[in-house]
Amino acid sequence: MTHAYTPGLRIAEKTKVASQRVLPLLGDIIVKKGDVLKAEDVVAKTHLPGKVHAINAVNRLGVQPKDLREYMLKKEGDPVQKDEPIAETKPWVKMLKAILHSPITGTIESISTVTGQVLLREPPKPIQVHAHIDGAVIEVMEKEGVVMETTATFIQGIFGVGGETVGELAIAVNKPDDILTADRILPAHKDKIIVGGSFIQHDVIDKAKKVGVRGIIVGGFDDEDLKKLLGYDLGVAITGSEEIGITLVITEGFGKIPMALRTFELLKSRTGAKTSINGATQIRAGVVRPEIIIPHNTTGKTSEEELDKPIGRGMEIGDQVRIIRVPYFGKIGKIKSLPFAPQKIETEATVRILEVEFPDGSTAVVPRTNIEMIEG
Repeated sequence: MTHAYTPGLRIAEKTKVASQRVLPLLGDIIVKKGDVLKAEDVVAKTHLPGKVHAINAVNRLGVQPKDLREYMLKKEGDPVQKDEPIAETKPWVKMLKAILHSPITGTIESISTVTGQVLLREPPKPIQVHAHIDGAVIEVMEKEGVVMETTATFIQGIFGVGGETVGELAIAVNKPDDILTADRILPAHKDKIIVGGSFIQHDVIDKAKKVGVRGIIVGGFDDEDLKKLLGYDLGVAITGSEEIGITLVITEGFGKIPMALRTFELLKSRTGAKTSINGATQIRAGVVRPEIIIPHNTTGKTSEEELDKPIGRGMEIGDQVRIIRVPYFGKIGKIKSLPFAPQKIETEATVRILEVEFPDGSTAVVPRTNIEMIEG
């Protein structure tokens, strides 16, 4: 056995892409199977329950819990406005009256004659799930969501931050090893997803946000700048829910790393096309990679002959791979050899390894678990 099955980043000029669009809790599906949709179309909607606020009513009013209902001006289920009186005492001397005001606009959830607390709930928050990609609905999951399908250029990144966004693709650099500098961010890039080269700094992202850029695709990024962008240290490698005003997809790794030529040329060939990206990343179990989806047509009715053929085999000598652990993190090379027998590495562990040759001719011995294939 001279190969091992290792997940890799997919890069395809034309392939079928399926995307599950699922509600966070049960709701209403407003499309049907076979519908052809735009990325901006709503496919499902629901309401998230509002936040609950607890008020220690008996302390505020100076009454016993068992008597609380006698002083309530509202009952369970009643709507209330912020600062509206919801309970009051009835002393002989009016100046001694205690009034309990609602801290929110919402409804009375419950009144407890045991704890003396009144629970209020904010209004439910409407949640809409959009199609995210131009394509067709191929499956409807009742009350849960739908599955969208399209024929598209599909590229996975190695890391990303920020959620889903859609915009026209624009190339902001000339070559894959160019650094995306502030002077390359133009007013014309408003509402677009721009492609950089080997690197981008935090201050350039700030300018892109001010211009109104929706997303950035770039080869490398500094991990210290990532902390500045997020405002905190990313301790767990799960991203996608950040509200940072922009989506960033890194295709190669941390540091100044030229974007893979094939990736850059593929993106360049789709300049001006409507593009959907998502920075969501999960490195641990159940790996999730950031995705770039650029539809070719919206019907999903592309013949199989037109599609790229997926790789369905293990690693072989000559395959292109990316290293996903230090000290060679993000480097791309080709497999030079695949020794069969496990070998002891610097950490004293005995593991199966491979030898990678880099473009400059240098080589490195790397555990097989520290690499991923770059599929095409």
